[in-house]
Amino acid sequence: MDVRRRLTLLAVTIAATPLVLGGCTAERKPAAGAAPGGTAAPTVSVTPADRAKDVPVSAEVGTTVNNGRVTSVKLTDDRGKTVVGEPREDGSSWVPAAPLGGGRTYTAEVTATGDAGRTTVGRTTFTTATNTTRQALTSVLYFAGNQTYGTAMPVTVAFEPAIPKAARAAVQRRLFVKTDPPQPGTWSWLEDGSQVYYRAPDFWRSGTTVSVRSALEGLPIGKEYVGDADRRSTSKIGRQVALDIDNATKQMSVFQDGKLVRRIPVSLGKPSTPSSSGKMVIMEKHQQTRFDTRGEPDGGYVVDVEDAQRLTWGGEFIHAAPWSEGDQGYTNVSHGCANVSSTAADWLMGVTQVGDLVTVKGTEVPLRPGNGWTAWNTSWAEFARGSALPVPPGLKPAPSTSPPHPGAVAGGSSPAPSASGG
Repeated sequence: MDVRRRLTLLAVTIAATPLVLGGCTAERKPAAGAAPGGTAAPTVSVTPADRAKDVPVSAEVGTTVNNGRVTSVKLTDDRGKTVVGEPREDGSSWVPAAPLGGGRTYTAEVTATGDAGRTTVGRTTFTTATNTTRQALTSVLYFAGNQTYGTAMPVTVAFEPAIPKAARAAVQRRLFVKTDPPQPGTWSWLEDGSQVYYRAPDFWRSGTTVSVRSALEGLPIGKEYVGDADRRSTSKIGRQVALDIDNATKQMSVFQDGKLVRRIPVSLGKPSTPSSSGKMVIMEKHQQTRFDTRGEPDGGYVVDVEDAQRLTWGGEFIHAAPWSEGDQGYTNVSHGCANVSSTAADWLMGVTQVGDLVTVKGTEVPLRPGNGWTAWNTSWAEFARGSALPVPPGLKPAPSTSPPHPGAVAGGSSPAPSASGG
């Protein structure tokens, strides 16, 4: 089925913003040289270059310091207004909190302080571009604000067209995630560059606040495109819920906080339309929806279903199927979905959250990367290799002090979902 047709999701449309530019200028004050006791004054260089023009509105204030550290950054516009921003964790640049204005002139003043207290100030003045002949690239942030998500919820950004390899590092540098309490992770790209995921080595802790900024507006991407928007969202992580579906037993095991709370008979995809095996994430929930498979292989039907929870872009759902209750627990008769009774489906809707992990095992076909939010369908080591930027070597899964429950795991094709199911 065509996984490039989109279905409405809890999604936030996002955009793009340019990165740090080359070139630098520095003004040292006082002059560099040996201070009493032999301590040299710090040196600082700043980007964008002084008097640079047509600077992207996504520009950051790049800082390079020797013999000291950056102690303050002040950026003002041509009307004397101070621009709000904050430094990157690695100190390589200072990031404005919003895209800069087009066709405006800005002055950055960076103060560096040495160990002996000596200071040096670097300054640069630059002008942003008024417009661009490049086409805006479409991006979508699948992490809505003011929601409560499951502990396996990845931050997902999708792109149309896909991001070429040469541009992925620049794009990734403009994607920010903060967690409270801190739980660091990394981004990982799908091989084709159409989607990138962010997660930590282990599941989010319940109660964590996750704040995301996709700061892509105006960012040059490849030769033809710029990013389309700058978006932010903040949401909470809820209780830990995981569903395990075993084709051998035709049973779904429902776990909450690691404890088995219910087993539910299921009917999975028949051999001609098998369900996928792998680690998936609940992507959306519908009390009522319609599956329209006209034009799909082995499809051709239209059916209204209740209590449906999407697992893949290709149209695999968990949903109420009163017509197959006699087969549930015994025989696979669906078109790829996990059929459950109406009573069980209604109960599940009150227990699960978007972002909960669903593990299916023992079916005829494996889950394809990118067919859904597949960030957990790989080891942490393999996931980290998908980052376009270096991953801190100390970032690894926490050691487990007890055997994981069956739903636990240790540890970015532009989604175009099919509305089919079965």
